[in-house]
Amino acid sequence: ERGHGPYQPHEPGYGLYQPGYSPYDDQIPDPKSRMLAIQNAKAYLLKSSTTSGLNLYDHLANMLTKILDEQPTNAVDIIENISKDVKWAQLQKKMDTLRDEHEILPTFEAAEKRKALFLKANGEDEELEEEIGETPLPNVMETAFYFEQAGIGLSKDESYHVFLALKKLISVQPIQTCRFWGKILGLEMNYIIAEVQYHEGEEEEETEEEEVIEEGGKGMGEVEDEDEKKEKEDEPPKSTYKPPPVIPKEENGTGANKYVYFVCNEPGKPWVKLPPVTPAQIVCARKIKKFFTGRLDAPVVSFPPFPGNEANYLRAQIARISAGTQISPIGFYQFAEEEGDEEEEGGGGRDTYEENPDFQPLSVAEMVDSLAAWVHHGQSILKQGRCVWLNPFQKSEEEEEEDEEEEKAEEPDELQQEIGPPLLTPLSEDEGIQNIPAWTAQSSSNLIPQYAVAILQSNRWPGAYAFASGKKFDNIYFGWGHKYSPENHTPALPPPVQAEYPSGPETTETRDPTLEEELAFKAATEEALAAAEDEEDEEEVVEDDEEEEEEED
Repeated sequence: ERGHGPYQPHEPGYGLYQPGYSPYDDQIPDPKSRMLAIQNAKAYLLKSSTTSGLNLYDHLANMLTKILDEQPTNAVDIIENISKDVKWAQLQKKMDTLRDEHEILPTFEAAEKRKALFLKANGEDEELEEEIGETPLPNVMETAFYFEQAGIGLSKDESYHVFLALKKLISVQPIQTCRFWGKILGLEMNYIIAEVQYHEGEEEEETEEEEVIEEGGKGMGEVEDEDEKKEKEDEPPKSTYKPPPVIPKEENGTGANKYVYFVCNEPGKPWVKLPPVTPAQIVCARKIKKFFTGRLDAPVVSFPPFPGNEANYLRAQIARISAGTQISPIGFYQFAEEEGDEEEEGGGGRDTYEENPDFQPLSVAEMVDSLAAWVHHGQSILKQGRCVWLNPFQKSEEEEEEDEEEEKAEEPDELQQEIGPPLLTPLSEDEGIQNIPAWTAQSSSNLIPQYAVAILQSNRWPGAYAFASGKKFDNIYFGWGHKYSPENHTPALPPPVQAEYPSGPETTETRDPTLEEELAFKAATEEALAAAEDEEDEEEVVEDDEEEEEEED
């Protein structure tokens, strides 16, 4: 056996320690290609940024110059700070010798917007408010704490800003109850939503303009009727189509308009009151799917066309979400015993409830295990777009006396009344979405179940949550305002094409006659004319003979 000695040329370690040898000599390009690569690399480093206008080559050179000039200890540990200082010195504005340019930082600008939230109004006295009664201001921070246990909610700063914004809203409006409804996201700006109820008699009714419009429409109709009677003979046939009757909106404080909603884009900006929702807007909102922009006056371009702007669409979506996701622990609310019998006799169902003073809360484990421990305390919206069904063809006594019997016969007599689930219906009766349950219940913590909170999440309206802990519960929504659909959204198709006029002998076009038929028709007409002329000649001869006989007599 050969002892240890120099490597042979065919062995892997041959030439490792020879001067000028490198195992990667075969990968090094020739000098020309190397110089071209260096030039390309330098050109890349000299490429200026599209945002700051600086280039990496000069930045690295300035960094090395600063390090060699200052020679800090542990330069490698503070290389990021050195880079930041060099870049800040390059981007710093050059001040004029006469007057410095005032620069507003983003944090300072945001603080100026929210400065009004931290200022107390003139004459505000908290002690007087406590003596008068309970304040309608909700404890937003306490609600945010409970939702935070499940990782739901806003940041603490934003929650506190919303808290102050609600306080400012209550100081301006005559509000009896107030609740932070949630936050709907938009493409440009978001919507922070407050759900309120006015004191009795304080709410302004916005129905005067609608009544004026209806009266004006009736007057024009009467004039048109008079003109139609005069020109019935000369007018072409009119369409017999009658549009469906307009379903009136529910009164303020009832049904879908039970609460009033105020929105703002950011805490500190002015609150804007949303208009009441109409059944037509709710019906159309079910057929479309649009993202919000954050501007209430933005048009809603869709098919079918939405009757209103983004403020009306936002109000319709709030009504739909509230009707399906406002829940509470079973037994927290109960029906009033006095009003129950009267409402059942009327057939409209119970629409009011009250808090149960003898409510005994269930444990968190019981509320998570069974959905029957939760109930809906918000009225469901029917297909008609209302919470309480209304017969659109039912008329008052005065209108029935004025109408004729023929018109009554044309109207459909049988209309099936829509009936929705009653109030305080358990969540266990909610229909799922294919194989997905309508709700998902879970505990906020499995490690410390003694202090856990029951959390419910809606799968039909992603972003809707509810919590319960003892006698405390609340609902909130954070999302885009869209309903979950297992399939992609498909817009509604246009209606079918209108049928043609009925075909008959009077309206059916005849085919063009052939040449033989034209000649035969021409000969027949000539014969008929000739026969008619002969008859006329015979009649003239007879008349002449009669006249001659009379003269002779």
